[in-house]
Amino acid sequence: MGKLKGRAVVLYFYPKDDTSGCTAEAIDFSAHAKAFGAASATVIGISKDSTASHEKFKTKHKLKVSLASDEDTKVAQAYGVWVEKSMYGRHYMGMERATFLIDGKGIIRSIWHKVKVSGHAQEVLDAVRKL
Repeated sequence: MGKLKGRAVVLYFYPKDDTSGCTAEAIDFSAHAKAFGAASATVIGISKDSTASHEKFKTKHKLKVSLASDEDTKVAQAYGVWVEKSMYGRHYMGMERATFLIDGKGIIRSIWHKVKVSGHAQEVLDAVRKL
């Protein structure tokens, strides 16, 4: 993590590799990768998927962002995004789609909960540029 010191970090939590919304979000962040780099920010996507799953996902979609595996959900729990969800009346635990912007001093500067994918990467980039 030494190379993150002094840089802004965008942590975006997403439910699952290679699903439609998560793929669109990863592609959108990747499309803005150069601009995030120019703004001295590192983008890291986090899900419960394995490292092997992340590698396949990155290769398949030519992703330009880092992906981190949180198989035991400890990171998601620490950020409060491992939450109860419901679908068709069934309740289960899952990853909330959320993004955290952390400045170069390690302070969380912005949080987006229940993210809508469309336009989100640009919104986060705009926030990074204002740091």
